[in-house]
Amino acid sequence: MSGTFVGMPAFPEAAREAMRDATLRGNLRHATHTIRAKRAAAVAELSDWAELREAGRRIKDHTLAHLDRYLLQLEEAVTAAGGTVHWAADAAEANRVVADLVRATGETEVVKVKSMATQETGLNEALAAEGVHAYETDLAELIVQLGEDRPSHILVPAIHRNREEIRDLFRAEMGRWGRPAPRELSDRPADLAEAARLHLREKFLNAKVGISGANFMVAETGTLVVVESEGNGRMCLTLPQTLISVVGIEKVVPTARDLEVFLQTLPRSSTAERMNPYTSMWTGTADEDGPRAFHLVLLDNGRTDTLADEVGRQALRCIRCSACLNVCPVYERAGGHAYGSVYPGPIGAILSPQLRGTDNPVDASLPYASSLCGACYEVCPVAIDIPEVLVHLRERTVQGGAATRAGTRVVLRPARGHAAERAAMRAARWVLARPGALRTGQRLASRTRRLHPSRLPGPGRAWTAARDLPAVPAEPFRDWWLRTRGGKDAR
Repeated sequence: MSGTFVGMPAFPEAAREAMRDATLRGNLRHATHTIRAKRAAAVAELSDWAELREAGRRIKDHTLAHLDRYLLQLEEAVTAAGGTVHWAADAAEANRVVADLVRATGETEVVKVKSMATQETGLNEALAAEGVHAYETDLAELIVQLGEDRPSHILVPAIHRNREEIRDLFRAEMGRWGRPAPRELSDRPADLAEAARLHLREKFLNAKVGISGANFMVAETGTLVVVESEGNGRMCLTLPQTLISVVGIEKVVPTARDLEVFLQTLPRSSTAERMNPYTSMWTGTADEDGPRAFHLVLLDNGRTDTLADEVGRQALRCIRCSACLNVCPVYERAGGHAYGSVYPGPIGAILSPQLRGTDNPVDASLPYASSLCGACYEVCPVAIDIPEVLVHLRERTVQGGAATRAGTRVVLRPARGHAAERAAMRAARWVLARPGALRTGQRLASRTRRLHPSRLPGPGRAWTAARDLPAVPAEPFRDWWLRTRGGKDAR
């Protein structure tokens, strides 16, 4: 994965700054509450949602367990259909492959379908360094690009902007990139969408090269699938003469039949629709139909290292629906930029540290960017137990430190700066392993509770600076049990 957003601080500092922005918090609260309420209604329509969720989990786990076989099958099928497959071990290699392919066409402009993989690699910046301008065609991505901003949500990258801000941005910047916005543009959604449509239409008609990601890749047929709601993807995938798709290796599924599950769960979990308005599928190239040349760039960039972690690998099930972001109380208040990654929210808190390692302050802080409330797990359509992975990554950060790469193994270096936390965990283990010491400590804590401070001293200050210290009850649970259950000790 490419580096963190330039200049980003660790999550606690970035979140603290974001929470001071009342407009940002209002935008996020309105958007996330609206999306999650609609999602809940859409999911409730299916009586077999739990079965679909379990089926998605099993398909993903099976595929990851046999990823090498399915990727080779995919390569063979894509090649047989007239496409060309390129393998990229990291972001730099993927960007180099795409830049070389664009350069070979002689073009200096490309149009893009919304793609998390190309954001992950920093492709737009890499192409700009080669003299190639990449135009984002998804409405929200266009807003981000015009504002020289960063995406803050997986599904709605400009969720941190309101209608007035978007109108002002279109008026000021759209003309610099192509067709200008109407001078009297209003902030009505229909008017904003029409301005974007007219601006992008000339890009679609002139572009000779399109760049996309993919939601899924089918190993048995070599088919790629993109689902979207605006139609810009369909334009980018069919009009250019050359199509280049950059896709993470975890997006493969074994058969076309497997798509049946995900084409039900993905739209309901992301946009709260029964099905996506545009579901585009293509297999290689065909004479007089669509692009003349198709290139598939399969991106690793830390994924095989993540696969080596038996607990953390479940993050690779993710289908990028963003449901976890919309229910997360931390994301709702801090926003996506605080995560310092193109993958924000709960899924970003477990995916980014695994893809990039934890040898920088941003990624080392992400496993702690959660209250562990479990709402993310409840809505995940492929049953990723995000709280479990968060706790696992916290343990790995404290005990082992940063992950470094060695083939497909994850080698852990000793961590620094966690001496106090390790000492506290060792003390807790000693006490919890000795019932007599635990009983004495609980009774002592209850009898001295009026003397307890409201804030912890020393290293504990960081914990109580952002939360209240829980009040100690007047009577320990064990004593209550003995008093109310006739003298039988609680075990």
